[in-house]
Amino acid sequence: MARTREFDEESVLDAAMQLFWEKGYEATSLSDLTARMGIQRPSIYSTFGDKKELFETALRKYTMVHASKVRATLQSCTSVRQAFVNFFEEVVAAKYTGDLNRGCFCINTMVELAPHDERFEILTREHQLYLGVIFQETIERGIQSGELEANTNAKSLAQTLIVTLIGITVMMKSQPQRSFIDNAITATLTLLK
Repeated sequence: MARTREFDEESVLDAAMQLFWEKGYEATSLSDLTARMGIQRPSIYSTFGDKKELFETALRKYTMVHASKVRATLQSCTSVRQAFVNFFEEVVAAKYTGDLNRGCFCINTMVELAPHDERFEILTREHQLYLGVIFQETIERGIQSGELEANTNAKSLAQTLIVTLIGITVMMKSQPQRSFIDNAITATLTLLK
């Protein structure tokens, strides 16, 4: 008879995700994981596989939740321009209002692992492309409503906004002056005309 798990899989996965997000893949040891997750190594291996498989599972969960949150933020306003203003304000506010300087878990993975591991190159690129689709759909909504010019290239503009998002998120790791980031966002959002 199989033993029932004595822990909530989602809770321990959340704990692992938070730890990987804070420290990165390489700096997180199995001892760190067992301490944070509150389970022993055999339970990690039997439930999630090795450390890399656990990291991948945590990253997949993060990207699903993150994409859902981005979509909700961009759909929360009738005005497409205001939706993007709100979105970028949320990204920046998390950094400048005392939240942990973790940045985006997916972008951190893109920087740390994607150059050396094809699996994470693909996973992080897929998330960027999916966010690009969400951005593009939002821009197309603005074109259809007449808020944005009819000749706006929604796909190119969405890709530009994704590059801006990634650049700002990485740059905020070095704690630039808030005005530097705000000016860059303001200039980029002038493209939404």
